[in-house]
Amino acid sequence: MTERGAADTSQQRDVLQIGPSAMRWDKDRLIIDIEERDIRLGVPWRRKVKGQIILHPEIINDRAFKLDPAGRHHWRAIAPRSRIEVRMEQPDISWEGSGYLDSNHGSEAIEDGFQSWHWSRAHVGEEVAVTYEGKRRDGSHFASALRFDKTGKPCEEELPLVAPLPRTWWGMARQTRADRGLASVIKTWEDSPFYARTALSARIYGKSVVAIQESISLDRLINPAIQFMLPYKMPRDADKQSQAFHIPTPIFLHRD
Repeated sequence: MTERGAADTSQQRDVLQIGPSAMRWDKDRLIIDIEERDIRLGVPWRRKVKGQIILHPEIINDRAFKLDPAGRHHWRAIAPRSRIEVRMEQPDISWEGSGYLDSNHGSEAIEDGFQSWHWSRAHVGEEVAVTYEGKRRDGSHFASALRFDKTGKPCEEELPLVAPLPRTWWGMARQTRADRGLASVIKTWEDSPFYARTALSARIYGKSVVAIQESISLDRLINPAIQFMLPYKMPRDADKQSQAFHIPTPIFLHRD
């Protein structure tokens, strides 16, 4: 993933092009073409990353949710449950599994509206349970639990108990929601100074599940030290330096 300027981005009704990479709807499937360079500390060269991901939604949700009273920020789980095909050329790896597609949009940068955010998603039988909560920039808190049925219709549920999780190597605070407030870390997939993504074992609504969880600290993100380090993790266009960092739409994939 590379930060790019407006001239490198184009958008049509069913296509979003960002540099050489693109996302496009083809009938009832989302095709993601990836052509980027991997840059990480300890890697002396920028390795090419090229391939394609095809997302087949199993259920579609048309409803978006306001995250603040003024309606500056909205969140929508577009495809709470999907089937995924991953076909990479570089590195040479292919697999199929389950996935999830959501989107945030707003009239201001996400770091202007929030201090922190915790989110999780799990398959509960044929349904999908999603919980999210956080702290807004004005200090107020928000929290919600949704259950999407097999048609994609969301139903607001009572929030399960808070399940504290151990801090990451970078000291990131993270938490989720689960029956009896109990959940355990299977693996930390992404660990950065301001963001963590984790696979969890938990019970939700009476069923044992593997949940995908993320936590982000926007206070850490806007810290000058973190802003200084970001180009070492995510390259920026040399001619069009971005003045603000925006959280990209996540597409969470995991093997069945």
